[in-house]
Amino acid sequence: MFCADPILIVEDDALIALSLALAVEEAQAQVIGPAATVAEALALIAGQPISAAILDANLPDGNITPLAVALAADGIPFVVFTGTGLPPDLADVLPNTPVVMKPACPTVVLDRLAGEIRSHAVTAVSGR
Repeated sequence: MFCADPILIVEDDALIALSLALAVEEAQAQVIGPAATVAEALALIAGQPISAAILDANLPDGNITPLAVALAADGIPFVVFTGTGLPPDLADVLPNTPVVMKPACPTVVLDRLAGEIRSHAVTAVSGR
């Protein structure tokens, strides 16, 4: 499904991060991370190319708004996988952010991410 794409996983719960990583690998993509903090995730995206990302909304060092804004600015599709919803500041800046509410199977998250990747590809081709 993902053709060896590097997919960033940002999740501070080790069991959820592991289940997402296994699902990404089963989908034939490369796992980047998992990162457990916003700072770690920002360092990862600065140091290597990524094709897409799965983001938990709230991490030990704050919410993921700075990371989501950086990904959006670079045209990198992502999905927020959260049990609390979008942080208010992220909802204000990027109101159309795709969200999958916890609990959900990793395949549901990957299906939504695949849809976001397809959507970004169509937008890039059409120039819209």
